[in-house]
Amino acid sequence: MGMMLRRCCGCRAMIEKHKLFRIAHDASGKLIIDDTQKAQSRGAYLCKSLSCYQKAVKTKGLERSLRRTIPPEFYEQLASKYNATNE
Repeated sequence: MGMMLRRCCGCRAMIEKHKLFRIAHDASGKLIIDDTQKAQSRGAYLCKSLSCYQKAVKTKGLERSLRRTIPPEFYEQLASKYNATNE
């Protein structure tokens, strides 16, 4: 089986799935950072680069991919994930 490529919502590059964060929503509709990358719902992917996160926030790339408004609290939760990854 070949590489699983997904498009980053920030830089729009096609990247191997395991190198990306997956953002999805659970059965109740709550947004989650899907660490398993297997949640049964629409998902969006972001590079693990802080610049891609910032670009996705600025261009509303996540909102477009997930077809919903992203609350500021979720962006804060996601930013803390980037801070933990980049330390």
